[in-house]
Formats: sequence, structure tokens, C-alpha cells
Amino acid sequence: MKVRIAKGASREEASAIAAAVAEHVGETVEVYVGDSDEPTLVREVLEVDDTDADGVAADEDLGPTDREKRLREEIADIERGGPEKYRERLADQGKLFVRDRLELWFGEDGLDFEDGRFANFDSWYGEDTDDRLPADGMVAGAGTLDGRKVHVAANDFTVKAGSVAERGVEKFIRLQQRALKSGRPALYLVDSSGGRIDQQRGFFANREGIGKFYYNHSILSGAVPQICVLYGPCIAGAAYTPVFSDFTVMVRGMSALAIASPRMVEMVTGEDIDLETLGGPDVHARHSGSADLVADDEEHARELVADLLTYLPDNCDERPPRAETVAPAKSPDGLDAVVPQEPNKGYDMHRVVERVVDGESFFELQPEYGKEILTGFARVDGRTVGVVANQPAQRAGAIFPDSARKAAEFVWKCDAFNVPLLYLCDTPGFMAGSSVEKEGILEAGKKMIYATSSATVPKQCVVVRKAYGAGIYAMSGPAYDPEATLALPSGEIAIMGPEAAINAVYANKLDAIEDPDERAERERELRESYREDIDVHRMASEVVIDEIVPPSDLRAELAARFEMYEDVEKDRPQKKHGTIL
Repeated sequence: MKVRIAKGASREEASAIAAAVAEHVGETVEVYVGDSDEPTLVREVLEVDDTDADGVAADEDLGPTDREKRLREEIADIERGGPEKYRERLADQGKLFVRDRLELWFGEDGLDFEDGRFANFDSWYGEDTDDRLPADGMVAGAGTLDGRKVHVAANDFTVKAGSVAERGVEKFIRLQQRALKSGRPALYLVDSSGGRIDQQRGFFANREGIGKFYYNHSILSGAVPQICVLYGPCIAGAAYTPVFSDFTVMVRGMSALAIASPRMVEMVTGEDIDLETLGGPDVHARHSGSADLVADDEEHARELVADLLTYLPDNCDERPPRAETVAPAKSPDGLDAVVPQEPNKGYDMHRVVERVVDGESFFELQPEYGKEILTGFARVDGRTVGVVANQPAQRAGAIFPDSARKAAEFVWKCDAFNVPLLYLCDTPGFMAGSSVEKEGILEAGKKMIYATSSATVPKQCVVVRKAYGAGIYAMSGPAYDPEATLALPSGEIAIMGPEAAINAVYANKLDAIEDPDERAERERELRESYREDIDVHRMASEVVIDEIVPPSDLRAELAARFEMYEDVEKDRPQKKHGTIL
């Protein structure tokens, strides 16, 4: 092929043109410059060298090299975990090896990726003795749980009983820092005996040592959800991650949580006690409140956490996920019949909740702790809400110190993660007496009222029946900035109930009546008069409350109001922080 280019073109320009044309047309090119009859240069088609520097054909279907195969063998050895004898013991303990546990949680492939797998590799590789420390006993990375991306840290109990040392501490701290950057939840699968005592130099008291765990827990608190599942006895330092987490799940028959082991307790106090009695699931679910949920087994633990995440956003800057609307489990038309006419008659508040929220959506937390108040997540018309409800079936629904603390912490978490609050009020108020004073009823009540006051999420209060004393304050009554204070026709709002009020005001006059029948009649008249004064119709007439709602309409009314106030923003005074919690 002949190509003629403009006069004055340099040889370099002619060469470049010839090369480009030859490559394009696939044949020899002669380049003529200007009017010349002789070609300035001839460019022949060159054979393409399709081998690389090592003489391997470039289009050959390449496979892994020996170098890559060696790396995969090393990874497989790391993933075997600690010494085989410790893996064999897991079955006797009824629990899974950590890698199998991750498959249960995240599917056959386990984590999406892992960080720090080669931790301490140089010190143990090829060994199958007690000094074998693959991944330094800490698996860290990220996984996808039913579509939700989460950061994950999991102890390997086959490595020094899941204890943590310098490299594992570094991995855990990095995971926490990355959770703060990514705005994704942090999931801690804890099965640890605590700090590795014989290797404590380099990680215990250092600036970036194990103490940084709890510093980072505090910084992460309220930024992203932190969820902890316990799979074994978590003692001393290991016990703090569960209590710093927003939500803690213990597994029956394998979990324990304590500041010191039974052996240490006996050394210090002389008390002879077993681990289950000291810090088993029943202790922390019923008495301390450290366990939000108790799972029957490993599969149940995963199910509980997966359900919990459906009510929570990834972080404090997002809203909770919406779901499809589901009809209530029981018809709202039966709501009024559930609430007794008599103010002192007990009933189960669950029967009210199931007629208000979407069917099967009430996810109760701490059901065995502070049972006078129900706390949990639910959905109303597909929207996540946090439910705080007095429980008249338990000690008349009076608020005790543990139930006040339970409610305060739940309200605080809902506010942190933008979950609107629904208060269902039926309480005679805070409990009185010497025992609750010793237990700090005023301090606990203060925290509940503070949390309710400080919450900036949309709040709605429903006076189901009794709203006596400071109970109406703690349950976000009219003075506590709710978007609405609603009442059912069974509602009453008062400083105290009729019996107590009559005794406080009219005791001397009643004692002066000698005729028993006359006294009884006078008491009845006083009760009726007092009842008229505290009836919600009077409160609505004086616009103390916003509306009396037909019970059958309550669900629809709440749904409309939560939708209306979804974007509400509430200002609080600019300050560093309050001093109550």
C-alpha cells in the first residue's frame, strides 16, 4: 500500500504514520513525502510477539502458580484454628467452632472479607502444640447478614480459650475504628476468657491496648448499633464488651457473664458459687438487666439478631428501615373490651399492644427484667416505633427502680437511632416504701424522666387507663413535648388514685362519722366526685390532652400522627451534655 504525505514532514512523522497504517491494514506500507517518486521509508507488517518476558504465551489460559498455592495452604492452615484437641472439645460444650459459626451467620462463604488473618503467623506456623496461635485467636472482618452489611469480630475459643493478646487487640480496635468510619453496625461474637495473662505486656495498659476497647465502645455508642452475642463464660475484661454494647444476647446452657470467676470470687469473698448461679443467663435476664435477650441455641441467637436489625438503621444519621404494612394480630375493634373498667383490676398490656401494632411485629427486649414496664420495637403501618408500656399484670403497673432504669435505657437507645416512641400509660406511679428507697427509686425515676425529656424523636403518649402521680411525667405526658397526648375513654389523670386521695384529704372527717353505713356512703360520694374531676373528658375539656380516641380507631390515629410528624425536629439547649445519665 502506498501513502503520500505533505512536503516537509520529518522522517519521524513519516515513520509514525507508516506504523499506524501498517498495523491498521495489516500489510506493507510505502510512504512518499511531497512530490517524490521514491518512498521515504517502507514499513513492513511485524510479527506480534505474544509471549511475555518469561516466554509464556500471552493468550494461554493461566492457572494459579505454586506461589499462590502455597499461600492458599497457609490460609487453610490458619482457618483450622487452634490445636485439634481443643476443637474436639467444642462438641462436648454444645457449641460451634468459630469458622462454622460464621458460616451459620453469613452463609457457606462466611465473611465477605477478613482482616489480620496472618496475625502472629511467624511465631506459630506449622506448629500443632498449645503455642499454635492462628489469627491470634480473633477473627475480624465484615459480613452480610440477611442483606445488611456489618463489621464482625469473633473469638476463636480453640486458641488459648478465646483470650486476647497484642495482635488480637489491634485487630479489634481497628474494626471499631472502621465501624465508626463506615457507619455500619458492629457485631461482636464473644467467646473469650479475657486478656491472655501470660502475654499481658504490650496490650494491657498501653494507650492502644485492651482498655481502648471500652473507650471505643463509648465513642461508638449511639453512632452505630453495637450488638453482642455471648457463646461462653465471659469473665473480667471480656465481660465489658457485652455490657457496653447496645444489645446483648446470651445463649442458654453456654453463656455466662461475671466480673470475676467463681474461683476468684471464693478467693476474695469466701463465697462458694458455681458459674451459672454467679452470672448465667437467668441472672442477667432477670436481675441485672445486662442481657436483653436469651437464645435457646446458636441458631436462635442468629435469628434474634437478624430480626433485631430489621428495626434499626445502620447509624445515627439514618432512619430505621420501613416494612410492608401488616394488619394487627388481633382486631382493633376489641381494644376497649381488653381494658377493665375498674382502675385496680389487672390485665396484660400485651393484649393492647397486639391490637395497635402490625401483626407479629412486637420485638420485646428484657422481658424478664423490670416486668412492670414492657419495652420493645414494633411497627405501626410499617414504621418502626419503640414501645414503652406499663404492665398492670405486674404489681399493678407501678414503676420500680429496675423498670425505670430499663425504660430509661431503652428510650435513650431509641432516640440515638431515630426510632419514634409510643408510650402506653397505665400506672399508679412510682412505687413507695423503704425497700425501693434503698434501691434508689428517686435516682432511677430521675433517669427515666430525663431520658423522656431529652429525646428528640417524635413521641406519642396514650393514657390507656391510670396516669397517676409522676407516672404521667415519666410516660411522656403533656409537659414532656409529645407530638400528642391521647386518651382512651377509660383514662384518668391525677396526682393519686381515688382511695389514696380520699384518705389523704378526708381522713379526719370520715373518722368522725360513727355510723358505718353512713361512712361507706360518704366514701362512695367522695370517690365519684373525685373520679369526675380526674376523668379524661374533664382533661380534654380543659385541653390538657389533645384528644379522646375511640379505642377501635387508636391504631389508625397513631399511624396518621407518626406519618405527620416523621420529619419533626426538636431543639435542645446547646451544651456539652447533661449530667443525669
